[in-house]
Amino acid sequence: MSLSETLAQERRARLAAERLLELKQEELFQANRKLSLHARNLSDEIIEKREETEVLRGENIRTKEDLEKANVAVHIAERRLWDSLETIRDGFAVFNPSDTLIAANSAYLRIFDGLECVRPGITYPEIVQIAVEEGIIDIGTQSRSDFIETALRRWHAPIRDPQTIRLWNNQFVKLVDQRSSDGDMVSLGLNITSTIRYEQRLKKARSKAEAANRAKSAFLANMSHEIRTPMNGIVGMAELLADTELTEEQVLYIDTIRSSGAALLGLINDVLDYSKIEASKLSLHPEPFDLERCIQDVMVLLQPSAAQKNVDLIMDYDMFMPTRFIGDPGRVRQVLTNLVGNAVKFTPEGHVIVRVVGLPEDDGTRQRIHISVEDTGIGIAEDMIEHVFGEFNQVDDERNRKFEGTGLGLAISHELVKLMGGDIWVDSEVGIGSCFGFRLSLTVAEDLNDFSVPSWMHRAAVLDSMSANAAILEKQLTALGFEVTTYTSAEDLLQSPLDAQVYLIDSNLPDTNMCSFIGTLQSRAHPTPVLLMTSGPMSCREDHPSDIPTLQKPLLRADLCKALKAHVPPEPEVIPPAEPSRKMRVLAAEDNKTNQLVFSKMLKSLDIDLKFAGNGREAVALYKSFSPDLVFMDISMPLVDGKEATRQIRALEQETGAHVPIVAMTAHAMAGDKEDILAAGLDEYMTKPLRKAAIINRIVEGVPADCLPVLPVVPVVPVEPQIESAVSSA
Repeated sequence: MSLSETLAQERRARLAAERLLELKQEELFQANRKLSLHARNLSDEIIEKREETEVLRGENIRTKEDLEKANVAVHIAERRLWDSLETIRDGFAVFNPSDTLIAANSAYLRIFDGLECVRPGITYPEIVQIAVEEGIIDIGTQSRSDFIETALRRWHAPIRDPQTIRLWNNQFVKLVDQRSSDGDMVSLGLNITSTIRYEQRLKKARSKAEAANRAKSAFLANMSHEIRTPMNGIVGMAELLADTELTEEQVLYIDTIRSSGAALLGLINDVLDYSKIEASKLSLHPEPFDLERCIQDVMVLLQPSAAQKNVDLIMDYDMFMPTRFIGDPGRVRQVLTNLVGNAVKFTPEGHVIVRVVGLPEDDGTRQRIHISVEDTGIGIAEDMIEHVFGEFNQVDDERNRKFEGTGLGLAISHELVKLMGGDIWVDSEVGIGSCFGFRLSLTVAEDLNDFSVPSWMHRAAVLDSMSANAAILEKQLTALGFEVTTYTSAEDLLQSPLDAQVYLIDSNLPDTNMCSFIGTLQSRAHPTPVLLMTSGPMSCREDHPSDIPTLQKPLLRADLCKALKAHVPPEPEVIPPAEPSRKMRVLAAEDNKTNQLVFSKMLKSLDIDLKFAGNGREAVALYKSFSPDLVFMDISMPLVDGKEATRQIRALEQETGAHVPIVAMTAHAMAGDKEDILAAGLDEYMTKPLRKAAIINRIVEGVPADCLPVLPVVPVVPVEPQIESAVSSA
């Protein structure tokens, strides 16, 4: 090899080595660069960890400080709690779920009189065992084992009622135990010795007071009875003396004796009844009685005092309620006398109304009765309403200090109603009046009264200047089946058509000569019966006719029906027929089969020829073939209604010149219905449910002259003198 080739080869080797060196240097540079970056990152992490360590060190220091503060606060709270528990006189202890004593205050441990074994760590059964064996608890007649068993059964019961135990030193402790949500038992021992001893003293004092009260009541009852006996003699002899011939001055003296004696006797009776109530000697004597008549007796008794003040006494007894019940009529009458008497006493003018309503109970064998006494008197202030039922209480202000009385009447009534199983109440407004009421539940007795009225009586006229009286009597007569018209003056009655079949007239019409008025009425309405309604002997005046039957107000249904039945029907006027006699023809258009049946039953006593149409089309056809004298037309019917049928009938009449009365029978009773129906050509308007008396009256009024009478002819039976006398006395 030549030198040049050798040199070239060496040069290439040297260049290759230099190239390799450059590559290694580049690799070393990159390695150093990576190592530098890693060292920098590691240094940053070290700095961050150092900062975090500093933060955690600060938080650790603060946590330690807070923990120390909390420990101090807990220690202070625990010390304060136990200091507080040590200051109270009642015992306090806590047991864990295993019934082991955890803690107890000195008052709880003091009961065991220094026994060292009773301390935290002892169990509850051991405490009970020690208390019984050491005689700390007075177990009475129980054995030790029974007492311990009962105490532990109570301790483990789900619900523990407080228990009172007696200690050896005559102290009383009330145990109250409550289990917490974590199973611990908190036990309290409350010292109730002072409360027990106070209750014992109170029982002794109450027993002495009740004995003294009974002795007082017995003495008062005996003295009241002894005083009442001679007082009855005084009042009775004064009554007898008043019937003898006396001078005006002597009459004044006798009236003073009678009124004073009666007032004193009433006070004594109140005191006697209240004494019986206090002594628990008041008893009930149930028997069948007539409640309606009982109320009337009370109102008749109080009528003289009411008449002196021009106060009207009114009774509104539910016509659909029985009148006979089983109860104590004397006590019911006493309550009513107190309530109605008070109403009259505190009513300077106006009226007093006794309202009676009832609801059946137990399938109708009993009746829940509500009796209210309403007046138009001075009323009671709202803050005094509860006061009036107290003993010896009256509403005491300048308006009623003039009223006398013991203040026992309402208290006695309250006790009597409560004794009869009811309750009593009052509603009142000053200057307007009061309403006292009570409710009783009484057994219904067999009703011996006959409330039927003569079948020929359908229309009644009532003349009474007192609108409340007239309204109640109208309601009673309507319930008996009458069509009633009321009048307030004699002039109004005499100017009426006088078509009633009985007249009930108040005997105390103002500015009216009764003899003259009744004479005029009888001459124009003969032979219609007239009944005078009187308010007792005080209401009879010299101008009253003596031959007119009278009824005592307030009217009783039994007396009213008896007086009405005492009259025979008037002899009907026989009009010779103008042509061969025939029955009156009546057409009734009614689509309801039940209504047809009811209508026919209502008219079964009439001698008429009755036919029914099922709709308006049939009614028009029957009008043509039947030629009715009177048509009763239902309004709502299928095919052709009542108004359209009437229009067709009126169109047919224009050809013949006849006019048949058509009476609407409809349930449409809204405003404007009547005018719309009459505008279709109907003559009259009757709303459903129809009244039998109104339908029969309309048929009787429309009987043509050539028809037979529709009512049966009843022969006139002469009234014997004794019957007339009985009616007059009724």
